[in-house]
Order: sequence, then C-alpha cells, then structure tokens
Amino acid sequence: MNWHRSLEDDLLCVVSLPDGVRRGERHVLDLCGHLTASEAERVAARAAIRHRGFSVQLERHAVDHHTLTLTPHDASARDQDPVPELLTEVLLVPPGAEPVPLLGAQRARVRAAVREQDDPGLHVEQVAWRWTGQLDLLCFVAAWQSVVERESVLRTSPDWVGVPRLVVHSHATVDVTRCSGLEKSWSELLEQDRERGFDLHRPALLRLTLLDDPVHGETVSRRSTRILLTYHRALLDERSVHLLLRAFYRAYLSGGVLPGGERRPDLRDHARWLAGRPAVPARAFWAGAASPPATGLSPGRPGKATGERGSARVRRRLRRAQTARLRSWAAEWGLGESSALHLVWALLLYRATGVSGPGRVAFGVHLAGRDIALPGAADVPGLLGCVMPLTVTVDPQAPMRELALELRNAVLDMVAYPWVDDELLRWSGAASPEHGVDTVLVFDSVPEHPRALRGELAAKGVHVEPPSLAGGGTSHDVTLVARHEPDGSLGLTALYDRAALRDVYAARTLAHTVRLLCALADFTDPDTTVAQVLEVLDGAEVPRVAPRPPGAIPPEFAVLRTGEPGADVICLVADGAAAPRAHERFVGRHNGPEHIVEWRCPGPGHTLPAELVEVLGSARLLLCGSGPGALTAYEIAGSAAHGRDVVVVMTGTGSAEAGASALAAGLRSVLAGSR
Repeated sequence: MNWHRSLEDDLLCVVSLPDGVRRGERHVLDLCGHLTASEAERVAARAAIRHRGFSVQLERHAVDHHTLTLTPHDASARDQDPVPELLTEVLLVPPGAEPVPLLGAQRARVRAAVREQDDPGLHVEQVAWRWTGQLDLLCFVAAWQSVVERESVLRTSPDWVGVPRLVVHSHATVDVTRCSGLEKSWSELLEQDRERGFDLHRPALLRLTLLDDPVHGETVSRRSTRILLTYHRALLDERSVHLLLRAFYRAYLSGGVLPGGERRPDLRDHARWLAGRPAVPARAFWAGAASPPATGLSPGRPGKATGERGSARVRRRLRRAQTARLRSWAAEWGLGESSALHLVWALLLYRATGVSGPGRVAFGVHLAGRDIALPGAADVPGLLGCVMPLTVTVDPQAPMRELALELRNAVLDMVAYPWVDDELLRWSGAASPEHGVDTVLVFDSVPEHPRALRGELAAKGVHVEPPSLAGGGTSHDVTLVARHEPDGSLGLTALYDRAALRDVYAARTLAHTVRLLCALADFTDPDTTVAQVLEVLDGAEVPRVAPRPPGAIPPEFAVLRTGEPGADVICLVADGAAAPRAHERFVGRHNGPEHIVEWRCPGPGHTLPAELVEVLGSARLLLCGSGPGALTAYEIAGSAAHGRDVVVVMTGTGSAEAGASALAAGLRSVLAGSR
C-alpha cells in the first residue's frame, strides 16, 4: 500500500497492490507522500491500538517514505484481515478527527444528503431575525468562533467511508458574511444562500449572513441588520439553533469569548447513550408498524403533474384569542395542542381518501428526543429526535374524542423510542426509507432567551427579535411546523414540495387546517362524531396532489472513456445511489491510455458485471473508490476479482476536486511503478 495526501483538504489516498496483503502473512504498507515523521508515528500508534493481535513496526526510509508492517501474533490473528478497519478507522479518517457512530435519525439524514447532493437546498434550514442597534462585527465573529470551540457539533461533519458516521474535528471556522441591502434584496439573499448548500465533508455546517438595512440618517442606536442563519438538517434542528444562539449572545456580551471548556454532554455522549439502549422493547413495539395497503397518506386527491420543482412555504396563524380557546378546549379533553393538530391532520387525510366508512391514515410525527434519560439532553445542540410513522383508523361514526385520545396515547407510547429511526424500516416492514408517510407534523417548542440576557443586550443598546423560520426544503409532500409565537398566537408553516402540490393547493391545505383547529372549540359534546366535525369543510374543494415523478435511475455500468487496446482498465466504484462528483473531475484531468469505466455497485459480494469483464479481457484492473466506494472497492478486489491482476486505489471523504486529485496521485504511483 502507498499512502498519498493531496494538498487540498488534506485528503488521503491508499493504494493496495496485488501482493500487498496475503492472509496469514505480514501486512506491509508503504506510506508515501506528504507524511511527516510525527504523523507516521501517530498512524502506527493508532494501528497498534486498533489491532492488538498484531505487532506494528514503523520504518522510515525517507522524509516522504515510511513502511508500516503488521505481523500477526498467533494463529487467530492470521485469519484476520486488518486492512478494512485500518482504512476506516485510521488511514482514511480526516487528520485529527474523532469518529462518532452515526445512529438514529442522523444516519438516514446523512445518507439522504450524500445521495442528493445535486439538490443542495433540500437539506438546509434557514432562520432569520433583526438586530437593532450597534453591531460590532469583530466581536460578532469572535463570539461565534468561541461557540464553535465550545460546541463539538459545530466542529462535526459527516463521513461515509465504510459506513455513514460523524467525525469531530479539532478545529473549525465559522462562515460570516456581511453585505448591504443596496447590493441585494432579502428574497435574493434567501434563495442564493439556500441554493449554495454546504460542503458536507467540511465543518461547520452552519453559516451566518448579515444584511444591513439602508441607512437614512438614523442614529447608531436605530440602525438595523437582518441576520440569516443557515444550517444543515443532518446535524442540527431548530431547537439546537436557539441553544447555540443563546451561547453566542453570552459570548458577545463577554467581548467575544465564551468562558468554560467544551459543553458536555454533547453528541458523542448521546451516541454512547444510544449504543446502550436495549433493542428488544423497541423491536416489539414497532413490529408491523408499516402502513397497510390502501392507507391514506396524502392531504389531497390525485392530480396532474405540476411541472414545478423545489420547495416552498406558506404561513398562517391562529390569533392569540383563537389559540387560547383551542388550548382550553384541549385541556378539558385531556389533550395538548399538538394532539389537536394531529387530530385535524388525520381528519384531512381521511377526507382526501374519499371513502365513506372507516379508513386508515398515516403521517409522520416529529419526536424531539429531548426528554430521554440522558442527563442534560435538553440542552445538547444536535439532532436528537426523529420522525416516526403514526397510523390510525378514522371512523366517521365514532366519537371524535375517542380518535383524539387514541392519537394522544400513540404519541406518548412512541416518545419512549425516539432513537430507533434507523432500525424502524427493518422492524416495521416499511417499504421505503421514509416509512411510507408523505406528510410530517412538527410541534416543538423552542427555548426562550432568559430575561436577564435580553436585559444585558438592551443595556448595550441592542435589541434582537426572536428568530423565525425563513426558508428550507422538505423531502416530503408537506412538512407542517407549528409553534407558539411570542405574541401568544399559534404559528403554522407548511413546507411543501412544489412537484407534488401547486401553490394554491398548499395554501388551501393550510387554510383547511386552520379552519378545523378554530372550529374544534365549538364541539364540547363528548359524543360529537368525526363526521360532524368534518361538516365544517362541507363545500370546500379537496386539494389535488400530483404523484411524485420517478427519479432517473443511472446505469449500473458505463464506459466513460475508451482507451488504447490492451491498456489497463480504471474502474471507478460508486457505492450507493450517487456517484461521487470526483469521478467527473478525475475523467476530465486524466490523459493516460487507460480505459475508464464507472460501476455503481450496491456493495461488496457482487461479481464483476459482464460489461466490465468484456472491457477488461486480460488487462489489469485498477479499482478506484472515493468516499463510500473506498472500502467497497477493496472488498470487491478480494472477492469478485479473485485471481485477476488487481490494484485498489482508495480515498476518503472530501470535495470533488480533492477526491479527483487524490485518485490521480494514487494512480500516478501505480502507473509509474509498472513502467
């Protein structure tokens, strides 16, 4: 093996030669490239810790050439192949980063984000607020940097070599941009920032943009700035943002420095807590939870294709008096306002089915995951919750009270398992990663800033508004977010997929929701039936929802460039639904005589496709894996490519440019040695 490091992003490349590893013998790795002596020693130490059944010897030959030899201690170690673990836990880990297991909802979020990088705005969320008074930009940036140093989640990025996981970096820099309202409008800023997305491999997955309002002779104390905070939903939720913002204000008031060390517990402690949860009770609870056929999933009836794409949002609210009335009605029935929202949504889904008798409906319910048994979980910034499917039978002749209590009890039962999202698909038998739901309800309170904190800001002549949702995407037809506003009203924001709902139907869906919520307080008789409540919407048109167009399925095998007769074959392995964009960059810069093909392989244990065997003939096979394809390429070489002359070139997770550079460096080493 040869180890190369590209200058950009410090991305590594590992080259496994045909005679590099033989089972039962010594494992010799040549570490070459930009590797200092101290870095090589750290690699050897980590290898020795990870593989105690082997003696590890490091030998230095030159400044950029080291040899790492692993020799098995006994017969049991001779049957082991330490290379896969060495790749994923030592060699391809970003330098100085600490791997963290990826469990629960984050695994699905990271996997989706990796596969859908062509739509960067789908997985970001935006919150915004106005800052009135003097704003010291240097102190502002220093305060956020201090929060980054304190909060490990802001120094974390996804990593998907082998299996999806997180890595906590030792350092990260916050991205803060300031511009004038004369340069661009607020709507332009929102759209441009959302489409910008994030480089997933690089922390912090949070940035801030400051837009100064035009100055018209105001004093410093009256000048205002609109602040946009954008974050990736694979690591943070809105509650996390409020917790981070509270820490920022404390740092700003302290001159840009947040006292104290790292916050604990943090996402690492949460991961360890999750790893210790017993699976048996959760498996028993969720067994068979998948929605049966003919379940109502959509808030509308089938309609024509919209011809649109992207996400949009529409807002409505219950006024303060209406909210108080709804709260009183719910309390009398032993419910919370969230249960009232679940009831109304179940009624809308049932109404859209068009059936006359009892019918099943299902929707997703967001669980915050903040009331778990982990001490201090309520104040941990990070993605602790997940979306769980809630399926219920709606009988138009049954009392509405029974349906409301059934929904309430179902959510209370689910609260005990806000951490099984990744296993739910297998346990429940659901047919899709979204657990068979088209809509999701979110009713989560956000922490208020302490009055003392607001007072200290006011003493400095600074007034800040509470942050509010400003933009973001959704992977469902509709994501309905409800929260209490500072004025006592209940705000409702519907994020919707414009490919599924036209704007008019999205607005109609939310209007029907508000109409039913306001009408609930009129039904005080416990014998009121579901049908009687639905009469509130008599005469109102049921919205139309277009079916989701099927996504384009890329070919499993493709010839990217035809080389010279008898030349080596470079096979770029893409593990998962999306090929790394590094492949495109690599093809554009590689000028050798080799054939270049791409194989979208779902994982190890697969035979080489017939098309590849035909192109390969008797030539040498150069298997190249970047990011999620790295370990897959190595394992394919040991199984499907048995008996062939095979070289494996592997890089970790990084930008497309860094991945292409690292692959090219590894291949240059291989090709130079074969001439």
